[in-house]
Amino acid sequence: MSNERTPLMTSGVCGLAVTACGGKSDVTPESDSGTPTVDPRKLNTFFGVMVPTILSMFSIVLFLRTGFVVGHAGLLQGLLMVIVAYTIVSLTILSICAISTNGAIQGGGAYYMISRSLGPEFGGSIGLMFFLAKVCACGEYVLGLVEAILDIFGSDPESSVSQGVRVLPQGYWYGVLYSSVVLLLCLLVCLVGAKIYSRTSFVILILVTVSLLSIFISSVAVKPHDIIITHKGSGNETLRYNASYTGFSVTTLRNNLGSGYSLDYSTNSVMSFSTVFAVMFTCCTGIMAGANMSGDLKTPSISIPKGTIVAVFYTFVVYVLLFLLVGATCDRTLLIQDYGFLQRISIWSPLVTVGIYCASLSAAMCSMIGASRILHALALDQLFGLPLAPATITSSSGNPWVAVLYTWGLAQCVVFAGQLNAVASLVTVFYLLAYAAVDLACLALEWASAPNFRVFLNVRKYLLMLDVRKDHVKFWRPQILLMVANPRSSCQLILFINQLKKGGLYVLGHVQLGDLDSLPSDPVQQQYNFWLRLVDKLGVKAFVDLTLSLSVRQGTQHLLRITGLGGMKPNTLILGFYDSCTPEDFFLQDSAFCDASMELGSEGEYNFGVDLPSLQAHFPPVRHVESPRWLSPEEYVGIISDAIKMNKNVCVGRYFFQLEGEDKDSKVDGSERTIDVWPLNLLQPGSRDYEDVCSLFLLQMACVLNMSNKWRHARMRIFLNVETESSDQGWVVNEETFRELLKKLRIRASIKIVPWDSVVQHHLQPEEEEAKQALSEDFLSAVNSMLMEHSSQAAVRFLYLPRPSPQRSQNRQYLAQVEAVTNSLGPTLLIHGVTPVTSTEL
Repeated sequence: MSNERTPLMTSGVCGLAVTACGGKSDVTPESDSGTPTVDPRKLNTFFGVMVPTILSMFSIVLFLRTGFVVGHAGLLQGLLMVIVAYTIVSLTILSICAISTNGAIQGGGAYYMISRSLGPEFGGSIGLMFFLAKVCACGEYVLGLVEAILDIFGSDPESSVSQGVRVLPQGYWYGVLYSSVVLLLCLLVCLVGAKIYSRTSFVILILVTVSLLSIFISSVAVKPHDIIITHKGSGNETLRYNASYTGFSVTTLRNNLGSGYSLDYSTNSVMSFSTVFAVMFTCCTGIMAGANMSGDLKTPSISIPKGTIVAVFYTFVVYVLLFLLVGATCDRTLLIQDYGFLQRISIWSPLVTVGIYCASLSAAMCSMIGASRILHALALDQLFGLPLAPATITSSSGNPWVAVLYTWGLAQCVVFAGQLNAVASLVTVFYLLAYAAVDLACLALEWASAPNFRVFLNVRKYLLMLDVRKDHVKFWRPQILLMVANPRSSCQLILFINQLKKGGLYVLGHVQLGDLDSLPSDPVQQQYNFWLRLVDKLGVKAFVDLTLSLSVRQGTQHLLRITGLGGMKPNTLILGFYDSCTPEDFFLQDSAFCDASMELGSEGEYNFGVDLPSLQAHFPPVRHVESPRWLSPEEYVGIISDAIKMNKNVCVGRYFFQLEGEDKDSKVDGSERTIDVWPLNLLQPGSRDYEDVCSLFLLQMACVLNMSNKWRHARMRIFLNVETESSDQGWVVNEETFRELLKKLRIRASIKIVPWDSVVQHHLQPEEEEAKQALSEDFLSAVNSMLMEHSSQAAVRFLYLPRPSPQRSQNRQYLAQVEAVTNSLGPTLLIHGVTPVTSTEL
């Protein structure tokens, strides 16, 4: 799967470096650019999870909607709502704990955990829902804060003149204006980063806790009294209500036990169980606050479950006690007609006012930060393409400030709803769907019996669907097995083939010589981590398959037969060229393999116990001129023959150590490159068929390369060899037929006609069967000169690889001929195809 951007659990997804447990340094030793970078993971369980979770769950409902719930639903239904809501979130918390303790977690919180459990497509849709829920919640909390501000400082509806502190004019557009100012304040705090928020949030939690204590103390310290409540009616008239604070009273408690759904004065709509539950449930939406800070936590897999469970239990106890308190001390009229009644019954109302403002403001900021982290993770996974591309940008401290701006802009749209209760239902629906998805993720993983939480179930299902009996040429993809003797000298070829695979299977194969009977254990098993680490360093999407065999030829046969699974099995074997050239050591040229500081600065990369020195030491130095060869020329040609007999396509790569711009950090797009294709069998001039299986396969492979990222803008040229001086002028017809074929196949390439009469005249045509492979040196030299003349500037050349002679005695001669033809050409891929890969029919 990894971006599946990248491998999913190594998580280049969020690009955050993790310091070792107990480490106290906030700076990684060195970044890729050579400059120190600040480690954004600084928060512990209390500050990073418990504090934001508690504040998010207290938010608006605690101070401004407790009376609304108890007044409309009654104490019994209100407590039922609390129990139902907390049951839902408890199940979700268990799912979060299960997923978060499964492995390393990066930024993006719930989205990251779900996408790494069920895949980025499923996680992307749920992540988007979480993001929208957070945005709506941010707007809801801001609207609640403005409601509380206007309750104290808003102008009196009964008076046309400002009195005392009631100086703020009221109305829809004024409410939007005040909400925009509050949102701007949240934006400024969030742009500074999560660190300053975590510091201020602890102070806010203290203030909220003190406010809560004052409410409980007030219930016994404040004497019963009557309260007059006024509202502006629909006809511009003033509505007056007489309410009472009775103190603890059995009568009041009995009267508040049952429901009494009536008109909501803020929205002028009649309430019901569902609408009241929608408002009440917003108190439970803060359980993801800690998970959404995962990118800023030191140890998210420990902090998220531990901090979330403690915070939820604490808030549950507070809500139950508060519901019982207001149900026993306030009459229903007070609860329904004044959402800010806690200030009226407090021993010192400014303390409650401060608590309301702090809880609302912190919840809004927490939602904005959480939403921006989710959006940032979605952008890094490139699930929504260009629209979210700017959201990947972060500050030097790791704060995704562009994602914060996105969130602020959408939250600004939410505040146009005007009233808290109007947004609450939407927030609840988003969160219920998102929580259900988290629970579904865990359920699916349990059903799949995946101990490390990969849905092996989906992989198996799709592998079974890849029925080889249903193969069709239109869906053909190269499934490649690249045999690698020593990666030190093969890295450029490995990188090039990564571009050639076109989304198909790509396996690096290696044969270690030995006999298991004479060994105490299998030496191959210990090597897999080194090879997989090599794949990580090169940034290629490849599997690794190693085998132990008495010979390279026999081992290659084993790999061709057993590598892969079901319909995902290699159909193409690729080999490096067998010659006497001294190979170059790629490990000494690439800084990623020779600079230890690069290893320390690689963000989001885990080495699985194989550090750079170990990787370098594992692979032996490249061979020199006097080094013994583990593979003879006869055996090498025999491998080619074996693969063809097994109905596998064969490619042989030469001079790819000269190819540049294939590494993962290269910005090459191919605009300066040329791909040259020679579809004719140059060692058999009598063959004029440009449309045989091998020629068309060669052409298809060139087209596949032309569609890859680093070659998509490269020019492709096809060279047709013709004998212009021959009495047979059928080549003209063949050329037109070939052009028509390219048009049908929609292959964009220029065709170059190359007369080669002067080359063909050197070709010997012996009558004896045994001498079929005997080509004169003059002919081979002439073919090489022709290729040098026309293709010397090409980035890569595709040539026709003849089938080896069935006679073993001809193997050395066959290899010498191929070597002579490709001598000093530059990067060249010789191809012999046996698979039909083109079709012009539906």
